[in-house]
Amino acid sequence: MTTKMVKVVNIVVSTSLEHDIPLEKMAATLSNTEYNPEQFPGLVIRIREPKTSALVFSSGKVVCTGARSIDKVEESIKQIIKSLEKIGINIKIKPKINIQNMVASGAVGMPLNLNVLAMKLDNTEYEPEQFPGLVYKLPQAKATFLLFSNGKIVCTGTKSEDEVHAAVEQLVENLKKVNPAGTKKPKPAAKKTGGAKKTSKKR
Repeated sequence: MTTKMVKVVNIVVSTSLEHDIPLEKMAATLSNTEYNPEQFPGLVIRIREPKTSALVFSSGKVVCTGARSIDKVEESIKQIIKSLEKIGINIKIKPKINIQNMVASGAVGMPLNLNVLAMKLDNTEYEPEQFPGLVYKLPQAKATFLLFSNGKIVCTGTKSEDEVHAAVEQLVENLKKVNPAGTKKPKPAAKKTGGAKKTSKKR
């Protein structure tokens, strides 16, 4: 298993612009926003490039999701600050970015027998009638995995790429100990001879 087999697909971050934001004015001026204060106190702003979205609160707190790298996160925050200039809000600080969650997906390179894993691994949840994946929590790595029978995985809960890769390595080590589906070698396929022919011995 190499760390190249998983890649980050979403980073959730929070930051503060340290400035009060007039959300109603922002919603009225910017077309790429949604604001329904009766349902939720935050304003949703959608950014085309990089393709991300963010929740903006009147206190200046921002939660951004959808970016696949920290560079893209920073670009998104800059786009939000640039949008605020259109309503007369000038952010002078460089916001401090706090990673809340990093989601990665990939594969472990072997089929997984989820029924066996549910019995042999601790901290698992498996309800195949409701969802085809097995939930496996790895407390020591502060990560939670979704495991699928074809070997595909989704990792969530980590806060850096190093943590992602460390969690995946720990996962694979644990899987190899208890997963029979990944240790059995496939039987070689029988050679086709154009159909079985009966031969009769000459007397």
